Amino acid sequence: MSPLALTSRVFALLAIFLCISATAYAAGIVTPSQMGTGALLLKTPEPGRYVEAPRLASDFDITVSGPVARTTITQRFENPSDGWVEGVYVFPLPEGSAVDTLKMVVGGRVMVADIKEKQEAKIIYEEAKAKGQTATLLEQERPNLFTNSVANIGPHETIVVQIEYQETIRQSGGSYSLRVPLVVAPRYNPEAGTGAATVSVTEPVQPQSPPTPPVLDPRIHDPVNPVTLTIHLDAGFSIKDLASPYHAINIENIAADRKLVTLKDESVPADRDFVLNWAPALAAGPSVSLFKEQVGADTYLLAYVSPPEQTASETPSPREVIFVIDNSGSMGGPSMGQAKASLIYALGRLDPRDRFNVIRFDDTMEIVFPDAVQATPENIANAKHYVGGLEAAGGTEMIPPLRAALRDENRMDTMMLRQVVFLTDGAIGNEQEMFDILGSMLGRSRVFMVGIGSAPNSFLMSRAAELGRGSFTHIGSGEEVEDRMRELFAKLENPLVTGLSAKLDGSGEITPDPLPDLYRGEPLVLLAKTASATGRLQMSGTRSNATWQGSVGLDKAVPGLGLAKLWARRKIADAEVAASLGKIGAGDADKRILAIALEHHLVSRMTSLVAIDKTPARPAGTRLSRADVPLNLPHGWDFDKVFGEKPGTRHAGFDTSLLKLAAAPVAASDPAQQVVLPEGGTLADLMLLLGLISLLLSLCLVLIARRSQAA
Repeated sequence: MSPLALTSRVFALLAIFLCISATAYAAGIVTPSQMGTGALLLKTPEPGRYVEAPRLASDFDITVSGPVARTTITQRFENPSDGWVEGVYVFPLPEGSAVDTLKMVVGGRVMVADIKEKQEAKIIYEEAKAKGQTATLLEQERPNLFTNSVANIGPHETIVVQIEYQETIRQSGGSYSLRVPLVVAPRYNPEAGTGAATVSVTEPVQPQSPPTPPVLDPRIHDPVNPVTLTIHLDAGFSIKDLASPYHAINIENIAADRKLVTLKDESVPADRDFVLNWAPALAAGPSVSLFKEQVGADTYLLAYVSPPEQTASETPSPREVIFVIDNSGSMGGPSMGQAKASLIYALGRLDPRDRFNVIRFDDTMEIVFPDAVQATPENIANAKHYVGGLEAAGGTEMIPPLRAALRDENRMDTMMLRQVVFLTDGAIGNEQEMFDILGSMLGRSRVFMVGIGSAPNSFLMSRAAELGRGSFTHIGSGEEVEDRMRELFAKLENPLVTGLSAKLDGSGEITPDPLPDLYRGEPLVLLAKTASATGRLQMSGTRSNATWQGSVGLDKAVPGLGLAKLWARRKIADAEVAASLGKIGAGDADKRILAIALEHHLVSRMTSLVAIDKTPARPAGTRLSRADVPLNLPHGWDFDKVFGEKPGTRHAGFDTSLLKLAAAPVAASDPAQQVVLPEGGTLADLMLLLGLISLLLSLCLVLIARRSQAA
């Protein structure tokens, strides 16, 4: 081969390489060396190739009207790359939230989502994605964990998605609380029968595996996913003690019963939950505890059933209390200190008539005493000393300690209350296994969950407390330990009404089913559906070995909004609880959930919301890259204790050696506003031009070589 022909082939190969590189770069697939600016890159299935992570900003606009809250979340997915991407974001919501609305804004057009059976919605979304249409799909992974997928986000384009949900306001100890989950904590997932485990945001194995987004090491990456938040608070009574324990806030006084709450900082990173607490200015609180909504021929009710006041003649019963403390790796940092301080405080509150034991667990388990012992000063001192020496490490194997705590050798003893107190962040993925054990082993025990840290698994806590007929308490900072544990012990020492039941005059459906016990300072939230707007709601139970009764007339109810959605969401939870208790089969539970969710337009385990822009956006043949939106590690968590390895050695879906993430933009106030991102740093056009020049040079050399041979 002549030197001229060899040179021609070299130029041809160079042209092909440059054109392929330009195409890959234009599709958003890059290598670290190609990046001209700082960026967070996510690994693709191609070795050494990455896609620039979508940027996300979220705005929460919340309206509190008496006992309910309506929240609109505006999520802005921004594609900073030169290719087409599918953004996938895993995010938390309150476990009792009724999610009923999804809208997508593309180029000024607004698409409203339809509710569909989950598999049907997935098929519709995938078909739209394949056609190049912009689409969004909202799916429930757990009752408090959702996935929003947005397909065909164009180069440097922003897609706006709005989600709306309804929830009830929590009451406890005479105060009110609104919790806004902002971060998904990594969860320990033991693999059944293998002795192995994984750490991820979702379960490791499912028929269709949900996304497992990367979790950022805060020592290497700045926080991502900025959040803005506004709360329009209309309490229905004069407000006092309005505060947020974990975020700095601004409060604008509209009236004695109405406030406007915003974040003091323009935005905050999504690395801890937001909580707002308030109380009535008068000790008696609001006089109305019954609300109603008329939807068609049906009346929906929301009732707060307050426990009766404890009389001086009532003496708390002796108790057997089993304390279970989590010292796994996810409890590292402030969480471990909070858990230890809480348990030491609890031990100091025991009465000499009480019996107790302490169980410690990570991926091992240890029981301090062979059996529950009397709460003598010596036994309490030994237990406190043991708890004080605990350190966080290892996995979160919660099933063995749960079985040990529920094992009741004196189940026939009706004179002593048996209570199990769990102190944990609940960072596990096998919640259903816990629920099944509670359903089969509870017996006379009552289970109280104490959620520790900045982002506890509130779904696990609430459902376990419900199945255990106890309550859920959250401790998010060291300053809260004594107050929260004092409130908890007021409940532990004063179960005022047990064996509770409720009925409506005439026909009607009441939820939750079964009803929990009534404890001091914590009203029962009850929802009902009836064809009649008259009659009474009647309650009965056992108090101090005697019958207790109470009732309220439906004519006393005041109007409420969204109660039908809340009733439906609670009925969905009832179906899940009934399956855990063995009252119905899994197939029957699925049918109930699907029927209720479709009728009331709710996202559930069986249904999803899907919205499609019918106009194709991505040109045919253009590559689409999937990129999971990365998550922050919850505030106060220790990355090494969670994942067990040093930075750079664990594959979590991103390359820890890459450049520092550029600051994410703050959410704009106009949901339809298109955010223009800088387009610097791309070499695609240059590569394509060089490729064409090389191709022309190669062609010229071939022609010259042929003429030389002819001569």
